[in-house]
Amino acid sequence: MVASSLDRTSNPIRSLLGLGFWVQGFRCFPWMAVNFFLKDSLNVDPSTLQLLQNSANLPMVGKPLYGVVSDAVYISGQHRVPYIAIGAFLQAVSWLAIAILSQSSISIFTMSLFLLLSNLGASIAEVANDALVAEMAKQPMTSSKKAQSSSGELQSFVWMSSSMGGVLGNLLVGFAIDRFSPPSMFLFFGLLVVLQFFITIAVRESALKLPKSQSNVGIRAQLSELSAALRKPEIMYSVAWFAASYSIIPVLTGTMFFYQTQNLKIRSSVLGISKVFGQAAMLLWGVIYNSGLKSVSPRKLISAIQAMMAVFMISDVLFVKGVYREMGVPDSLYVLIFSSLLEVMFFFKILPFSVYIAQVCPPGCEGSIMAFVMSAVALAFIVSGYLGVALASYTGVTGDDFSGLPLALIIQAVCTILPLYWSYFMPDGVKSKTTKKRE
Repeated sequence: MVASSLDRTSNPIRSLLGLGFWVQGFRCFPWMAVNFFLKDSLNVDPSTLQLLQNSANLPMVGKPLYGVVSDAVYISGQHRVPYIAIGAFLQAVSWLAIAILSQSSISIFTMSLFLLLSNLGASIAEVANDALVAEMAKQPMTSSKKAQSSSGELQSFVWMSSSMGGVLGNLLVGFAIDRFSPPSMFLFFGLLVVLQFFITIAVRESALKLPKSQSNVGIRAQLSELSAALRKPEIMYSVAWFAASYSIIPVLTGTMFFYQTQNLKIRSSVLGISKVFGQAAMLLWGVIYNSGLKSVSPRKLISAIQAMMAVFMISDVLFVKGVYREMGVPDSLYVLIFSSLLEVMFFFKILPFSVYIAQVCPPGCEGSIMAFVMSAVALAFIVSGYLGVALASYTGVTGDDFSGLPLALIIQAVCTILPLYWSYFMPDGVKSKTTKKRE
């Protein structure tokens, strides 16, 4: 059964998706360089750094529009592969421009514009890749169990591809940041997405053997279908709760980055290896989910992850207060293991939720629905980041004073627990057609 499902999603679609999601995971390489470049070369403070990090993600919010366009507008008879190529092209232009301009002088405003362009390209490519995964999950199967297995197999494959890209990217950046200049790292990634662009345009969509979908119905009709799909309770309530479970948490990424590098003097190589550890955890999570957790209720699984995140945040309070240091645990070891795990736990929830949405997504608007979901998550992360800036300001945390950080982390943990009280918005699972008929 597993072999037959793998055959249905074999090369070249696995090669295309594997490359696309691998590059998506490898984007951590230039972005870590961006953090150090902004801190050391442009001398930004923690709040400004976090504002720039989150504002650069604004193009992610437009994913529903990109999804509708890719569903409805065909380019040379294709509606997925061309958009992956367009996304790679925009990323190549932006990172090569940043690499060239940052060698002499570049303003924060100019760099922000190119980072926005880069994320626009990444968003378009991600929408097309997610739509391909959702379409393959809609292939006709002989039973609902086989369909669920096929969906989970491909979701886990692309999840692991992205994780492997993240592992390599973070492993390289930890050592490259001390040996190469940020412009050189920007240039390297720019050339990488140029390579992805040429590989992608060499693929014909007809060779992917996608399941037949509706003909080009136009953007207006596609928007109508998207609106109808989003009104379904099993989609509307679950997406609303899932996005809220992120947006209510005031993240302190910029503050923690400054705390670790400025106050604790954690080396960049340690930060890079900690990211590798986190990505390895994501990779392991994909394997564990695929092998034994696909049958677990999405609500129970996601709620358990949410609660575990709050536990790790309380652990961060003890870390900042020096409790672990007094117990003989080095700061670098804590950052290497526990800080990296907390960071990736935010993404653990996405895998089971993506599998669930792919199963309930109506045929014909896979790209639109998956894009809307990821847009909602992106907007939630942006709101979360802005709330984190406000929380840091409220508790008096600056680049030189971290005395209010423990209180900020406690408030963050409390906010993380709150969504569990409304977890009933998330369904227990997907009902099969035979179950619905019996009901």
